[in-house]
Parts: sequence; C-alpha cells; structure tokens
Amino acid sequence: MIAYPEDLPEPQRDGYGFQAVSPLARSEFQSGRTRQRRRFTSVPTVATVTWLFTEVEARLFEGWFEYVLLSGSLPFNCPLKTPLGFDSYKAEFVDIYDGPVLVGVDDWRFSAQLRLLKRPLVDKELVIEVPDYIIDADIFDRAMNQKWPEQTE
Repeated sequence: MIAYPEDLPEPQRDGYGFQAVSPLARSEFQSGRTRQRRRFTSVPTVATVTWLFTEVEARLFEGWFEYVLLSGSLPFNCPLKTPLGFDSYKAEFVDIYDGPVLVGVDDWRFSAQLRLLKRPLVDKELVIEVPDYIIDADIFDRAMNQKWPEQTE
C-alpha cells in the first residue's frame, strides 16, 4: 500500500471533519408512511482535509499526487485523527485537490476530500458487551498503568 509521505505535515484542524455515506434506504408509500432499512453494512466516510505546506513540501505533494498516486487514482495510507485516535487509514482522493493557494509569504494551502474505505468505528463487541470500557477508557488506562503489579524476573 502506498504511504502518505512522512516528510509532509498532517492535515490542519481548520475545516477538518468527516461525513459518513448514508447506509439507509427509504421507501415512501402512497399513504404517506415511510419504511427505512439498512441497505449496506460497510459504507465509506468522506474526510474534508486542508494542508498547509512550505514551498518545498508543496512541490513534493503535487509530484507525489501526480506520479505516485497516478493523478490521485490510487488508494494510499493516510495518517488521520478520528474519534478513535490518531491512526493510518486506507484512503483515496474523491477528486483532485483544490489549490495551491498562497498563504502569507511562502506557504501553500491545499484542500481535498478523501474517501476512507472503511468507516472508523470502535469494535462491535465493546459497544454491545462492555460499553463502560469505552466511556471510562481513560480511567482504566490510568489505573492499569499506575497500579499494575511490576513484573519480577
């Protein structure tokens, strides 16, 4: 899998967000009632991202997009922050990026929409069986790291 270049910065917070593609199908009856059902179980999520690059980083980004991703047509592993934390997600460009737009003296802004091929979700078993572990994860993590008995050899 092609990786996002390590030397390039992660997306900025400004305008950063996710929109899941709807998995629902709706049928409307003549009576005015509707029936809603799940059409798909695995749907993509679209991430709106903006990068701010130096002139040199902008050159690398545009070259990587054109020559490595073949004009953005190939998927790649992209480091993104989601509610699950910071991780690498398999993504692809929805279309070509917007930009470069000159910002300040010598920085360049690029924005794009990325399609994450898998929606970032917590494991089903955790939600169904132990939802308190999700809510209290920070307490559990602190307790395990502070109170865990030391290993003796």
